[in-house]
Amino acid sequence: MTTALSEEIRAWLAANAPGRDEVPAPGTPEFVAFAQAFLGRVYDAGFSGISWPVEYGGRGLGQPEEKAFWSEAAAYDLPLGAVFGIGLGMCGPIVRELGTEEQKQRYLRPLLQGREVWCQLFSEPAAGSDLAALRTRAVSDGDDFVITGQKVWTTGAHYCDFGILLARTDPDVPKHRGLTMFIVPMREQGVTVRPLRDMTGASDFNEVFFDGLRVPASAVVGGVGGGWNAARTLLVLERLAVSAGLGVDNAAEGPLSFGGLAGRVRARGLLDSPIVADQLVDLYLAARAADLTDEKLAQEIDAGIDPGSRGSIGKLLKARLNCVAADLAVDLLGDADLDEDLRHDILQSRKLAIGGGTDEIQLTIIGERVLGLPREPQADLAVPFRDLPAN
Repeated sequence: MTTALSEEIRAWLAANAPGRDEVPAPGTPEFVAFAQAFLGRVYDAGFSGISWPVEYGGRGLGQPEEKAFWSEAAAYDLPLGAVFGIGLGMCGPIVRELGTEEQKQRYLRPLLQGREVWCQLFSEPAAGSDLAALRTRAVSDGDDFVITGQKVWTTGAHYCDFGILLARTDPDVPKHRGLTMFIVPMREQGVTVRPLRDMTGASDFNEVFFDGLRVPASAVVGGVGGGWNAARTLLVLERLAVSAGLGVDNAAEGPLSFGGLAGRVRARGLLDSPIVADQLVDLYLAARAADLTDEKLAQEIDAGIDPGSRGSIGKLLKARLNCVAADLAVDLLGDADLDEDLRHDILQSRKLAIGGGTDEIQLTIIGERVLGLPREPQADLAVPFRDLPAN
């Protein structure tokens, strides 16, 4: 099935994938609209949500078939990952897994069709890597919750329709127990989005302020007080999505891929050096290790095996691969052959080692939850959040 589907996908992409000069500049409203229209065409062709249940707009197939689309799509510069990677890889799956039937019917199909775009609202200025220390409040008021607080580093918030938000609903219990996950509208009164410019010059990240945003109790995902377990599930989904390259826009032969970098090195006549050849072999092996880890995780998911925290291994491998490739490009090519695309990818190479949990966080997760090493002592686990000192 996968081989036949891959051929079907390959033929469709060859006939329908836009050329690079057809895609508007990334980050512009025109780019978002173009990506939405293209995902709509992908959906109509039957390739959006291949592994998602049929009743919510998918095809009801497995993870290998889902991966077949993204593997074939990697040969093109498709305008999908930058706009829909978070929605397809994290927000949609968490609604699919923990949402109510009403939420699934309302939100999943429009996401697959490209009609609605999603973001993830977790990080906060005062919480750092300690997600459970977040301070955004959601106070119950009749049949609603009123949300007040600030999020930061929210990718795509300036063009999104909805977001998955984690907020504190009970400050009188320890920090992990008083959290709740919500679906929040991003275009309502009470939501202010301010772009943050990164070192590439782009403004994909944002800080988001909530000033009395009112949402109904039906917006809760995973139950009131169940936010920490819901967040852990979403973060596992995020790391699996990163590991799988879900929605990644860089082509398979992009500037920092093995093929792309080897081509540049060959063009400059550097392959005669055995040291350079060894460095490229190391890069190839690192890329294969990341790919094989992803394939193993995808096979387990398809077989009904929950990889759990082992998704952090795939995420860590991909993050380190990006950094190794960027460092190698600078060492081998120097300034002479660093065109705009290569410079951009080098500057972006550290992004994955920070976003979605730093490499250090991934190592801690792997050590404690995969290898069973002793946990670091934490003195605040039994203290009500209200009594913790503010950062």
